[in-house]
Amino acid sequence: MKNGQTTMTRRKNRLMRAKKQNVRRCYCEGHCPHGQMNGTCEIKHGGQCFAAVEEVHDPDTNTYEPEVTYGCLPADERGLMQCKGYLVPHLHGKSIECCDSEDLCNQFLKPHYEARTTTPEPSILDQVDNTMFVTLLASLTVGITIFLLVITAFCLRRRRKENRNKNYYTKKYPDKMPLDVTLNGTLSNLMEQSSGSGSGLPILVQRTISKQIQMVQSVGKGRYGEVWLAKWRGEKVAVKVFFTTEEQSWFRETEIYQTVLMRHENILGFIAADIKGTGSWTQMLLITDFHEHGSLFDYLQTNALNPNSLLTMASSIASGLSHLHTEIFGTQGKPAIAHRDIKSKNILVKRNGECCIADFGLAVKYLSDVNEIDVPPNERSGTKRYMAPEILDKSININSFEAHKIADMYSFGLVLWEMSRRCTTGDKIAECDPYEVPYYDVVTNDPSFEDMVQVVCLERYRPRIPKRFETDDVLITTSKIIQECWHNNPAVRLTALRVKKTLSKLDTDTTIKIV
Repeated sequence: MKNGQTTMTRRKNRLMRAKKQNVRRCYCEGHCPHGQMNGTCEIKHGGQCFAAVEEVHDPDTNTYEPEVTYGCLPADERGLMQCKGYLVPHLHGKSIECCDSEDLCNQFLKPHYEARTTTPEPSILDQVDNTMFVTLLASLTVGITIFLLVITAFCLRRRRKENRNKNYYTKKYPDKMPLDVTLNGTLSNLMEQSSGSGSGLPILVQRTISKQIQMVQSVGKGRYGEVWLAKWRGEKVAVKVFFTTEEQSWFRETEIYQTVLMRHENILGFIAADIKGTGSWTQMLLITDFHEHGSLFDYLQTNALNPNSLLTMASSIASGLSHLHTEIFGTQGKPAIAHRDIKSKNILVKRNGECCIADFGLAVKYLSDVNEIDVPPNERSGTKRYMAPEILDKSININSFEAHKIADMYSFGLVLWEMSRRCTTGDKIAECDPYEVPYYDVVTNDPSFEDMVQVVCLERYRPRIPKRFETDDVLITTSKIIQECWHNNPAVRLTALRVKKTLSKLDTDTTIKIV
């Protein structure tokens, strides 16, 4: 009895001391101080008793279960614990309630709890790992793709080069020779047996002829190669052998000559093209009709013209140029073509007194269905002496096909001037002027671009037209055509078709007068 009273007395004394010290006891479970098991803990003035609930994830079942803890919250931790709100607001599933009304007041508190059914968000470390993995995988994929593209491009480039050296035409011609085309007969017969599209002989015939060609003698050299007189079964042909550095010119000229409906009496007749060579050397050949009079440049130096021969030559050149510039529509249509290097050296004189246009290494096609032209990046094309003002001063719109046609007409005007000077105005050859190239009196034999820009563009100088032209009807008309063709304003220049019609009418009128 005495012991019971003693115990009660001690507890009463402790409570009285606690009350004096403003100390309160709280129920604790999981947060008991000093590692003691479930029981009580004490808080001093300003402290709180708390009950907290927190969701705990079970990895085995991937579910959340509430876990409740009780304990004392000292005064210096109240700011951290946030008794009136969530324990840690940015983490879902944790909340706390606090009290200090009486001892063990927290034992019956029930903090707000909402069960969560979704899977847990990945931790920051997991997110970093996933990001690194995705980045590494993407980098590896891109790297492999680029490597494969480089290898593919290299292989395609190498294969294209091999195909060019072996056979430029494999994609354009059938493997089998047409049954009605054989190597029997003359070249003219073979041409008649071909498709008639004006694109030369069938490819297998071209190869056969090129291997049977016998070179006779060199007849001239040009910017792109050397021209030879050759023979095939006793027939004369011209063979243009391109320099190895002029592979692109050979490709372009071959492509132009093989254009459908390209054949015309005033375009140099194309027969065949081939690449011959071994491992150490390569020859690019272009086989055409042979014209013994040679180029107009050579012919005019030793031959004078009369008004009739001048009309015949000028009309034939205008006719050939008109055919080039004109697009022919149809199933087997012909695209419009601009020559871009018209000059007397690129025009050949035929036996019948007419002329034909040659050398298409700089020519361009106009593809009307896609409204595109294949123009090299270099704006300056052709021979400096014959370049139109807009080409010399770089004001030409290289993407306009009409601009290239008009530039051709300027060059034609200079060629017509060369021819007209060699035309007699009387019965005596002495009355014609000696042959000279355009601008012979103001620039050197090999003028620079700057020289031609100064003379043609800045000074607007044009070759002098002899006074004697005023005494002949043909020369009066040709002089007017010349001046309209080389006009400084491209829009004023005549078209090839207009020149052709004017010269044809003049030829008819002259013939009537003679009769």
